[in-house]
Amino acid sequence: MNGVITTENVYEKKDELLEQIKAFTVKDAVKNVTNTETLTYEPENKKCRVVLFDFGYKRNIRRELVKRGCEVIVVPAYTTAEEVKAIAPDGIMFSNGPGDPAENVEIIANIREIQKLGIPIFGICLGHQLMALANGGRTEKLKYGHRGANQPVIDLESGLTYVTSQNHGYAVIGDSIDPSVGHVSHINANDKTCEGIHYTAVNARTVQFHPEAHGGPLDTAYLFDDFVETMKEGK
Repeated sequence: MNGVITTENVYEKKDELLEQIKAFTVKDAVKNVTNTETLTYEPENKKCRVVLFDFGYKRNIRRELVKRGCEVIVVPAYTTAEEVKAIAPDGIMFSNGPGDPAENVEIIANIREIQKLGIPIFGICLGHQLMALANGGRTEKLKYGHRGANQPVIDLESGLTYVTSQNHGYAVIGDSIDPSVGHVSHINANDKTCEGIHYTAVNARTVQFHPEAHGGPLDTAYLFDDFVETMKEGK
């Protein structure tokens, strides 16, 4: 909810302030939070290499990968497919981040090219939304965002319900995903919004919630294990 804090007499400028409040939007959110340099983090026993796109990533994503034997190369949000290819990773992670996902036109265009590399992709939160937009899906602003560490999510493939950590105001419209491209894999148990997509046209899986939640809930941390196994198999 937008608001204003002021020492002025609000009642004298109420209409003017309301117009300013209604017009306010967050601009260039990812551009303002992404790192501008590439950073490498080495595990004790290297098993694979992951390119982690910094859209405003949570450090525990990096930690979860490193402790599973992944060399993690954190790259700026606007890294291109050619630059990713030169790094020769075993997997690609699209991170969480702030703002309206549809605003990131250049990044969405990059993702369309990056997914053509055939390298396994895992997307979290904003990364999940950007991946959907790159594949013809649509996003919407939720009337009430999903916040907190007790959001129930149903895995449609297993039928299990997980407790998840979430912090987002936008969501992918599940029906906007072309069945020839992929299908919704997880939904929110409360409002039935899309919480995950399993892509079939490209090598990718994405989730809206945070499997890297620190310190918890830890229900969905297994998704990092699944991602590592996918990288080992190369499919």
